[in-house]
Amino acid sequence: MGSAVLDEALKKAAIAWVSVDGGAARGLWCVPLEGTLIMVSGPGEQEAPGLGEATRASVRLRGDTGGLIVVWEAVVSRLQPGTEEWDTVAPQVATKRLNASGTADELIARWIASGCAVVRLTPVDEAPTTSPDLPDTSGAATPRETPARVEVKRPFRLHRVRRQR
Repeated sequence: MGSAVLDEALKKAAIAWVSVDGGAARGLWCVPLEGTLIMVSGPGEQEAPGLGEATRASVRLRGDTGGLIVVWEAVVSRLQPGTEEWDTVAPQVATKRLNASGTADELIARWIASGCAVVRLTPVDEAPTTSPDLPDTSGAATPRETPARVEVKRPFRLHRVRRQR
């Protein structure tokens, strides 16, 4: 890596917007580790279609003020259970996983049993895009369809509510 902005953004990253194969970017929880980002996706974890099978991805990171500061291309490599890399990285990621039920060892066992993808995103040697070359557009996309979006005519009221005058 040759960019101080990318190095600093990687150290502070908690969420990254990742796009696989030119698709819509998804905000994904991540753990920074030695100049790379580690992400977990799959059953019971965050949805990241295609990330576990991808070889490249586009990543956007924000700065301290919440605005986009760097866009970079990453090489995606999936960590395999039983390897030395897995045995080193998976416990570190499991301990950082908020609101997980069970211990870190139980969480890792669940990842293996359910086929979750633990992936490492490593910046490629090319220079990342930083200011002033960042895109002018917001990068916002229309919301994806989800069963969680339900239109409600009026809020339910248990008792009659009197109008304030």
